[in-house]
Amino acid sequence: MTKDAHRVWITRARPGAEATAARLSALGFSPLIDPLLEVRDLPWTADLAGVGALAFTSRNGVAAFARASAQRGLPVFAVGAATADLAAAAGFSRIESAHGDVAALAALIAAHRMSFEGAVLHPAAAEPAGDLVSPLVRAGIAARTVAIYESVVRAPAAETLAALSDLHAVLLHSPKAARALAALLTEHPAPGLKAFCLSPAVAAPLVALSVDGRLGPVAAAPRPRETALFDLISP
Repeated sequence: MTKDAHRVWITRARPGAEATAARLSALGFSPLIDPLLEVRDLPWTADLAGVGALAFTSRNGVAAFARASAQRGLPVFAVGAATADLAAAAGFSRIESAHGDVAALAALIAAHRMSFEGAVLHPAAAEPAGDLVSPLVRAGIAARTVAIYESVVRAPAAETLAALSDLHAVLLHSPKAARALAALLTEHPAPGLKAFCLSPAVAAPLVALSVDGRLGPVAAAPRPRETALFDLISP
């Protein structure tokens, strides 16, 4: 097979994978959706007693909360525009977006502490990518995280593994997905495959594989935003 300079493997979980694919297609790339992770809801009683605001660090957190609770009246603080947009689509109307990372989100909440009464609830993954609660508590804001979903590793299709050497690149959005890819590459090396990662933390599990030749170049976006990730890709 001939290497496809526009074929890009999207490893993030659905439904985010579809949004990434649409953006890649608009840029002229041919997306291959085959997630290395799938999202599963965790049991949660939706106890909002004493909660004055919600903080979301991912679209998956918004979606899982919306499935578990009908509450839409609380103010929402979102880590970025995509998460804020999904919160709006889910029915929330009081939304502030940090347009950045977890640290920026904590700073945003602290700046708006007078706009709500009660604790900040962070509906998140069982293994959250960042610590939102600690900086809020240090700022004197009551906050807690509740695990309402988990990301579970899944095996890609055999066709995807067979095509690794023909792909232009693979996109990684989380350290967990990067670790899953690293495990796959021990048996399916792809020295010609470029890995573009959402942040240095996402890239970390893959650096050694690039050095020893089981993976091609690894690059990390300077900001944990998908637009910055796309800036790394060149056909």
